[in-house]
Amino acid sequence: MLRRVVQLFIIIVGGAVGFIFIPDLLELLNIGNVAWLESPYIGAIIGALILFLATYWFTDDLVGLIRLVEESLVKAPVTDLLFGTMGLIVGLIVAFLIGLPLDALGIPILSTYLPLFATFFLGYLGFQVGFKKRDELMGLTAISSRLGSKDAKKKEDEDEARKGSLKILDTSVIIDGRIADICQTGFLDGTLIIPEFVLEELQHIADSSDVLKRNRGRRGLDILNKIQKELPINVEIYEGDFEEIQEVDSKLVKLAKVIGGYVVTNDFNLNKVCDLQGVSVLNINDLANAVKPVVLPGEEMAVQVIKDGKEQNQGVAYLDDGTMIVVEEGRNYIGKEIEVIVTSVLQTSAGRMIFAKPKLMEKAL
Repeated sequence: MLRRVVQLFIIIVGGAVGFIFIPDLLELLNIGNVAWLESPYIGAIIGALILFLATYWFTDDLVGLIRLVEESLVKAPVTDLLFGTMGLIVGLIVAFLIGLPLDALGIPILSTYLPLFATFFLGYLGFQVGFKKRDELMGLTAISSRLGSKDAKKKEDEDEARKGSLKILDTSVIIDGRIADICQTGFLDGTLIIPEFVLEELQHIADSSDVLKRNRGRRGLDILNKIQKELPINVEIYEGDFEEIQEVDSKLVKLAKVIGGYVVTNDFNLNKVCDLQGVSVLNINDLANAVKPVVLPGEEMAVQVIKDGKEQNQGVAYLDDGTMIVVEEGRNYIGKEIEVIVTSVLQTSAGRMIFAKPKLMEKAL
């Protein structure tokens, strides 16, 4: 593609040169009496062909040179290019201002060649000065910015504080319902962001033909209504959407990156995706686990075994907060309340599991 662009540029330059000079050249060579050769358009075609054929074998070398310059510019630091370009612009402006009085003098040599020389010289000089003095110029810029940066710094701090206070709710945490209790206790401050695409998902769930899904969706809408009308916390509806993204969870991650907020969820998988993509996340299951009473191996407790476990002879019980207790050799005690001894505790973002064994077995041993 670049090669074709270069060839097109050569043809245009050759055509422009031929349009201007070929008719005069033909007249100088005494072959201008041919009527069709006197047309400047014929001269443009001849000039384009001559320059194209003359540079055809060097086109690849020119393309290579352009690519080399491009790679050098891409690798160069942005500050070097910025200050070098600023110096170049200043040099060209000075050269233009110098050329104005020289044109007014009307001296051919001064008005024609000296401005051209000044343009190249001052442009190059300006680029070099801007490039080599970039550190000093950056220092001056930093000093001037610090002199008037109090209001800007204050605004920046306010913006950062606002970003840190934005909490984006996902569908699962709304349906869960505990978010309303957390907001009521004051442990969650700032502004709650309810994306419109989350509201649409809740509405689809509430309109589902499945009774369980429909009840969950309606519960989520009731929770949002309670948070917005009854609790002393600011709630905003984000009306934007990311149409190129299909999944709601992916849209939540994208929104958190755009506005710099936290994703509030109890979805274990969404929690992992946020961690992988560097998005701040608040998992209310982590909060719930953090405030649960600490259970250590060796402690005793009374539980009621209610069902079989996955492994052979296991029984399953639950604490009042919903924590599951796996009782080894507890299958024989289903429906009974027994004393158990905690053997280990498994803690994850998905919840907590306690492994125990009957105290009667400990005594028997």
